[in-house]
Amino acid sequence: MMRTRWNGLWRTVATLVGATCLLTSSLSAAPQRDGAEAFTTGSSDPIIDYINERIRTVWEENEVKPSPHADDAEWLRRVYLDIVGHIPSGSELEAFLADEDPGKRARVIEELLEHPDYVRNFTTTWTNLALGRATPDRTSRPGMEKFFRESFARNRPWNEIVYDLMTAEGHFEENGAVNFLLGQLQGNPNSDDYAVEATARTTRLLLGLQIQCTQCHNHPFNRWEQNQFWEFNSFLRQIRRLDHDKYDPESGQMVDDYSELVFRDFTGPVYFETRSGLMKVAYPIYFDREVDANAGTNRREELARLMTEDDPNQWIARAMVNRMWGHFFGYGFTRPVDDMGPHNPPSHPELLDRLTDEFVKSGYDVKQLVRWICNSEAYNLTSTFNPDNEFDNPAAGEVPLFSHMYVKTLNAEQLYDSLLVATNAHQSGQSGYEQSERQRQRWLRDFLRIFGGNEEDEPTLFSGSIPQALLMMNGELVNKAISAEKGSYLYTVLADSRLRNDSARVQRLYQAALGRTPSRFELSKIQQLIRGNPDKVAAYQDLYWALLNSNEFIVNH
Repeated sequence: MMRTRWNGLWRTVATLVGATCLLTSSLSAAPQRDGAEAFTTGSSDPIIDYINERIRTVWEENEVKPSPHADDAEWLRRVYLDIVGHIPSGSELEAFLADEDPGKRARVIEELLEHPDYVRNFTTTWTNLALGRATPDRTSRPGMEKFFRESFARNRPWNEIVYDLMTAEGHFEENGAVNFLLGQLQGNPNSDDYAVEATARTTRLLLGLQIQCTQCHNHPFNRWEQNQFWEFNSFLRQIRRLDHDKYDPESGQMVDDYSELVFRDFTGPVYFETRSGLMKVAYPIYFDREVDANAGTNRREELARLMTEDDPNQWIARAMVNRMWGHFFGYGFTRPVDDMGPHNPPSHPELLDRLTDEFVKSGYDVKQLVRWICNSEAYNLTSTFNPDNEFDNPAAGEVPLFSHMYVKTLNAEQLYDSLLVATNAHQSGQSGYEQSERQRQRWLRDFLRIFGGNEEDEPTLFSGSIPQALLMMNGELVNKAISAEKGSYLYTVLADSRLRNDSARVQRLYQAALGRTPSRFELSKIQQLIRGNPDKVAAYQDLYWALLNSNEFIVNH
């Protein structure tokens, strides 16, 4: 029978750890850095210097004193979660803490960018953004994942990736890029609404512009007008999805086989109706750049060219810089990240402009953009704030100043993979790789079902539902995670002859789960609880359960 661990003693430990997390991440005052030496991760790049200079200028203008730099343990956990999508292992953290190389942070960033999990993390992120978490009907999620996986593995220029997304045709698995538009085409292909969702998703995700409100009327708060939506829409009228079925001899019925995106002939204008009932026409125009609407023009190719090669405003570069900054800091230069324009000025306009220009000059190099962001001083600050920057709180509606790191909740994949890294749960009691992988995939499906939701963007993890709480408190994965069976991380810690006492073992579990060592107060209380339990293994299992169920484990700070 499954043993419930929510007893009085270990509820105290879980509460203790959760309270400590809140104190270290948001409430406690941090010491000042007066007289501190200039910060460096070990990377020398004038773009990083420019980022630091512009951020510091905004601090001075707003009379803000930034928080101290994050210690090695806090920073390593953060950069692992952001780049590869999971926390570092206990051994990786131990090695990093022991490393005295002043340039070790820049070196770790490079190592993570070459790690296979970098590709997996950004493949998952962009597949969720492109399709949503609930895969549209007759669309291939594996095909979309394959396209992004190959693109990030080869570090393809972002403008080339966007070009392929906009121009792809063919089978949804043989050419996975087609799934981006294919997933937005539902219903009657002869309907005026057929490419409406594709228009909205394209402009919002790839250009960072929310023009979907202008489908029916001029935008009340900015300069986007109704005709602009339909001008974009007219570029996408030359596409159609074809769904193919096949005969299933077992059921005797026709079943889904595959879908493809094909070219269809469309010339002339698009007709739309204003709120006053007046019919108007729209031709394919990219902002002020008009395209020949006659036969023989491939409108999608023209749109892709304008977006990726001939756009003086560099919208796709600007949108990518803003979104990636938001990925690493929790907030972009605009809120939301996909609503840019004159109506929504960025918090750091000069910095956004410069990073956009440099991203283009780099050849739209996504990895280079990650290097600039992760080596910046702002990214290396602690999440603890002080009395002179506590008002820097975008969650309360304030403009982000990036004077401390903002706390981000893990998404479903980050939580799941971090649990595996922290515990080796998928290897606990398993006899081989294939059996372990089958177990891993089954647990992941459960996590995505309960935590993933149907949001188009990366979701906030915990909504406080009963199934979520039960899965974390007594689910099969968590119970395996705290197993002391051979192959589990807990077994490794308890069997390690170098860890000669409770203090050393507790510290190792803290490092693996939370990326830090326990405070003196925490260590004292936990040692008392362990000494008071005649079953030492059960005591350590309860401790690890409390750590994995703490507030601190489920946030990236």
